[in-house]
Amino acid sequence: MSLACSRFLFFMAFIAAALVFGIASYLEYAVGLTPCSLCVLQRLCLMLFLMNCLAACLHGPAQKGSICYGAMGLVFASSGLTLAWRQVLVQGDSLEQLPDCIDHLKAVSSWWGAVHRVLEGAIDCASITWTLFDLSLPEWSLLFFLAVSFVMSYLLLRLVWNALIRPLSGTTSQLVRVMD
Repeated sequence: MSLACSRFLFFMAFIAAALVFGIASYLEYAVGLTPCSLCVLQRLCLMLFLMNCLAACLHGPAQKGSICYGAMGLVFASSGLTLAWRQVLVQGDSLEQLPDCIDHLKAVSSWWGAVHRVLEGAIDCASITWTLFDLSLPEWSLLFFLAVSFVMSYLLLRLVWNALIRPLSGTTSQLVRVMD
């Protein structure tokens, strides 16, 4: 896979992330949906992924740089995937078991404790306020992060495979010698 192809994949991932961020902003500011704490963390992962893809697209790095950008993109996409999956699970829980978010966070003294409490879930994270084709926003977010995780995994596998076959030094790799 040429580096131009990896740059194109980063550009397409950036366009998709920008579109999703625009939709999330529209739903928040125009429609009036208030994001819960897990939604805010997912949006942070989305912004980090978006900025990573933009930087990779504008920078146009060589093979090692593309691998680094791809790995960072995979980390951000996997983090968003995990948060969206957690919110889908919280939405499936009974509302009586979940604490109120404000009271829940007042009892926390450290930053890490607040993140841990947010991941436990709260009532505002469990309520389904909007659906499209019978899928809630966290389910759509889960699908998006799953798709971009696959794209970043594909990009990384192709770049690493090409690095094994044709190293940057120009010499034939051990793998090619064994295959011949």
